[in-house]
Amino acid sequence: MDSQYHKGLHYFALVTAGATFLLLIAGALVTSNDAGLSVPDWPLSHGQWMPEMVGGVFYEHGHRMVATTVGLLTIVLNIWLWKVPSYPWVRALGLVALGAVITQGVLGGVTVLFFLPTPISVLHASLAPLFFCMVVTLAVVTSPDWAHLSRSFRDGWRKVLKGADWDLKLAILTTMALYFQHVLGATVRHSGTVNGTKAAVLVTSALIAHLVGAFAVTGLILFVARVFIKRIHDRSILRLVYLQLSLLCAQLLLGWGAYLVRIDPATQVQPSVSGVWITTSHLTVGVLLLVTSLVVTLKLMNNVALRDRGLVPEPTLAGQTV
Repeated sequence: MDSQYHKGLHYFALVTAGATFLLLIAGALVTSNDAGLSVPDWPLSHGQWMPEMVGGVFYEHGHRMVATTVGLLTIVLNIWLWKVPSYPWVRALGLVALGAVITQGVLGGVTVLFFLPTPISVLHASLAPLFFCMVVTLAVVTSPDWAHLSRSFRDGWRKVLKGADWDLKLAILTTMALYFQHVLGATVRHSGTVNGTKAAVLVTSALIAHLVGAFAVTGLILFVARVFIKRIHDRSILRLVYLQLSLLCAQLLLGWGAYLVRIDPATQVQPSVSGVWITTSHLTVGVLLLVTSLVVTLKLMNNVALRDRGLVPEPTLAGQTV
């Protein structure tokens, strides 16, 4: 086995990614339950490290506890990356991820101390999936499939810039579109904390943009899936494509449900249990769509580097012999 692959490191990166996914769910539950100001101070909670976990405190302080755990895992992951032979760009990505999780912690504190300012809240919600993508990327590139490729990212981007790999370019476009759609959704979720005419315009504009984006992203995913199913013979990628289509169907239904929850006057007073789970699930499935597209992109990038080194044949149409 190549010295660049370390089983323990790879599995620890997977654990960190799993914990980060739970952190995203915990954060979504805070917003869905309107619990962002249940704990008015930071970094302590009601002046103590472990307050009574009741009401909104359960969600807000629970979110902080999971965030602290993820931060510690990210620190250990970085130490591990520097302790074993690792490619420079993998270590650099680990450091960027560490900077991102620290920034997230500070942004989370600022949102509390300044009573949920919309720009900071949106930034906090937008950085979260980016950090998740970084950790997922670390989990992927520490796998045995990447052990022998010191220039995978660089070679992949060179191909994209030259326009030589259409599949990879489509995958990157889809991933970027899904992230932009998440930012629009974050703007919708966190614009309800401000009042006034300008706030109403912001909320309406963000909601319309998010709905239009949903149609655009749906069309893009369907188009890309059709292209990949015809062109790609890698079964691991095709499984992810079919998973993405399934997630898309669920996301459209959850999105419609989240819209109905938002326009329901009763939920403006007190979040309903069904509303909380619908909106939280909508965000969760959206993040899963994003990272699924990211993993497809990474796999295609890996294949580009492998082809450049003659380790795999050129791509063929599905169904043709290789």
